[in-house]
Amino acid sequence: MYPGARCALGHENAWQLLVATILSAQCTDVRVNMVTPELFKNYPTVEDFAVLRPELLEPDVRSTGFFRNKAKSIVGAAKKIVSEFGGQVPRTMDEMLTLPGVARKTANVVLGTAFGLTTGIVVDTHVHRLSRRLDLTRQDDPGRIERDLMKVIPNKKWIEFSHQLIWHGRQRCAARKPHCDACLLDPLCYAADKWKLKRTE
Repeated sequence: MYPGARCALGHENAWQLLVATILSAQCTDVRVNMVTPELFKNYPTVEDFAVLRPELLEPDVRSTGFFRNKAKSIVGAAKKIVSEFGGQVPRTMDEMLTLPGVARKTANVVLGTAFGLTTGIVVDTHVHRLSRRLDLTRQDDPGRIERDLMKVIPNKKWIEFSHQLIWHGRQRCAARKPHCDACLLDPLCYAADKWKLKRTE
């Protein structure tokens, strides 16, 4: 259904993707993509971010929500990347998790999309909801969901799979009213609300 699925966050390198992913928490990719072009124009490199005080960055990211925490995380991550990783975004999960504002979801996005490293599966709100809906897991904790998915999805498909499920959540399987009639997964899906929707349409 989604052979060309890819990350929707605009970026030109791993650092820009890291910033965009931090900003995407509780915010749409569309909004983030409206903010980042001007942000990266003002601060082209990780070193430019590293010398900032978080409060100076806050106005630039305000519209993404939770802007104080996000500004603090971005500046903190930049400082650590410059001081401990030679200005380069690290390429291992353990190192990524030492960066301020970075948990497994963000690390998986950057490692998978920027570097092509299959260290895990991104579990965002779409993957969380749809992996349960499609009975790929019965867990509710993102970490446990990721572990369940890693057991049933081939390693070589981990990066692509998360993008495909995210696209599916946006284009077909919306939370409030999934478009089951246009879904090729319909024969495999027996979500309870699917039948309710069909009866009321």
